[in-house]
Amino acid sequence: MFAIIKTGGKQYKVAEGDVIRLEKLDAQAGSKVEFTDVILVNDGKKDHIGEPTVAGATVTATVEEQMRDRKVIVFKKTRRHNYRRKKGHRQHLTVVKITKVALGK
Repeated sequence: MFAIIKTGGKQYKVAEGDVIRLEKLDAQAGSKVEFTDVILVNDGKKDHIGEPTVAGATVTATVEEQMRDRKVIVFKKTRRHNYRRKKGHRQHLTVVKITKVALGK
């Protein structure tokens, strides 16, 4: 059984036991998080597709840790105008482990 959830402006394909890194969520490590924006649920036999979300479907996860991704360098340059800008960015992430995918009715 797997599901496609939407969080942080992105979509993720998840199944029970998966560990995924998401955009930062306001939750402490060890707490439970429930996702209700479930776009699709596959129960092994049939796809349940939402319009836009599947009614009653939820995905439950536990927060493993809050972390920051590796640094991305942003470098801008204009030739022959002595213009150079170097900036770094580290995105805040939340690592979650999927514990339950429920279809609901």
